[in-house]
Amino acid sequence: MAREQLAVLNALDAAKTQWYHFTAIVIAGMGFFTDAYDLFCISLVTKLLGRIYYHVDGAPKPGSLPPNVAAAVNGVALVGTLVGQLFFGWLGDKMGRKKVYGLTLILMVVSSIASGLSFGSSAKGVIATLCFFRFWLGFGIGGDYPLSATIMSEYANKKTRGAFIAAVFAMQGFGILGGGIVGLIVSAAFDHAYKAPAYSVDAAASTVPQADYVWRIILMFGAIPAALTYYWRMKMPETARFTALVAKKAKQAAADMSKVLNMDLEAEEDKVIKIATDRTNSFGLFSREFLKRHGLHLLGTTTTWFLLDIAFYSQNLFQKDIFSVIGWIPKAASMNAIHEVYKIARAQTLIALCSTVPGYWFTVALIDIMGRFAIQLMGFFFMTVFMFALAIPYHHWTLEPNRIGCVIMYSLTFFFANFGPNATTFVVPAEIFPSRLRSTCHGISAAAGKAGAIVGAFGFLYAAQSTDPAKTDAGYPPGIGVRYSLIMLGVINFFGMLFTLLVPESKGKSLEELTGENGDENDEKQIQMDPSRTVPI
Repeated sequence: MAREQLAVLNALDAAKTQWYHFTAIVIAGMGFFTDAYDLFCISLVTKLLGRIYYHVDGAPKPGSLPPNVAAAVNGVALVGTLVGQLFFGWLGDKMGRKKVYGLTLILMVVSSIASGLSFGSSAKGVIATLCFFRFWLGFGIGGDYPLSATIMSEYANKKTRGAFIAAVFAMQGFGILGGGIVGLIVSAAFDHAYKAPAYSVDAAASTVPQADYVWRIILMFGAIPAALTYYWRMKMPETARFTALVAKKAKQAAADMSKVLNMDLEAEEDKVIKIATDRTNSFGLFSREFLKRHGLHLLGTTTTWFLLDIAFYSQNLFQKDIFSVIGWIPKAASMNAIHEVYKIARAQTLIALCSTVPGYWFTVALIDIMGRFAIQLMGFFFMTVFMFALAIPYHHWTLEPNRIGCVIMYSLTFFFANFGPNATTFVVPAEIFPSRLRSTCHGISAAAGKAGAIVGAFGFLYAAQSTDPAKTDAGYPPGIGVRYSLIMLGVINFFGMLFTLLVPESKGKSLEELTGENGDENDEKQIQMDPSRTVPI
């Protein structure tokens, strides 16, 4: 039987789009800007680290990070993120979203700065301290995923909730773009100030001593946008849904939202007590009731995010192969160390500008019109198509007349990842689980995604190596090659389409309708009958 919803939650659901919505997007979004900047900017500087710390006198090619070091430098932040998503997701449901939110930001700012202050001058000392601080950076970033999504979801109205959560996540696109732009500015400035010959002309002189500042400045810059939003994060009141439905403080929820919405709201303590004593609102994560109501949903959100991130993070690995094929990045020996950073940053900026950023904002514009389910299914479908279109005639794309076509196809896979599952896998887990488990379940879903990122980043780092031992990167065994790796990714995207069928549509419904926290059993039964939809059958 349906119970009348709390007035404070009704007011949030029905609120017109107003200034506090945009404030919340910016406050949460700047965290995501920093998340993306910090996670992706490492790809700009790994080549430089190899040249500075792993130079071999007389070698025909510049120094590069050994496979185990490259894996550690690239992957330690992902491992930290996975752990942080689980820990802070759980903590956000226990202590409250706001209390934990400031802690994650402090961790990100401190670790960002410390990443660029790696101690010592030996390769071992620098890499060890870099990895240590990047783990804790990832740990803080991990907390930002479930907390930002949950806070935005619980603040938003039901009409434009999808667009607001997606807008927070879309700041990730600007973070990637920002990383490329900072890389361009810093490398261009240093390249102009400290002229150096190409490696093939003079190997030792091609890496000037000042190059050691370049990677440090790029990594440390990520702390600035996060630090600027700390004050505003601390000023945000706790979400009404946590205060009323989890902490059971009706007066506090009404008082907080009265200020936010500029209207008088009744405390309704009797209703909060009824909700608190309702058996259907007290089951835990590891209960049979949770498995019955939300088990398939959690399976859907975890598997789709896992499969998406295998493809998304491994795509970044193929950038250097594809950029080299099309001539955007010349051979390493033909450039000096700092100019190589400039070329890599330019390529990343162009891809972000042309496909990554537009994809995110297409999702923001259309998610509350098309729905989450349709966008996710469509995104996985086109990622599958374009992966196969790149892979099957791979030799065709390596020929000079077809290079522009190769860039377009590669950009379209990024576009449909972002106008597709990369955004929706973030949005949906923040909507379909009960308030007392929302942050935890989002953290579990996001951690599954990061597990996929680790598989994508490292499994395919080895898999994409040439089958010819003479053509592999230094220190790597032969793999299956780029072509077969892309075919495997196409298959993974196809499975993403299948598991999307387990994810319910949440467009246009209040969070309490979706989770049954307002006592509407009919809605719950309907979702259980057909997990892929919440529209009438």
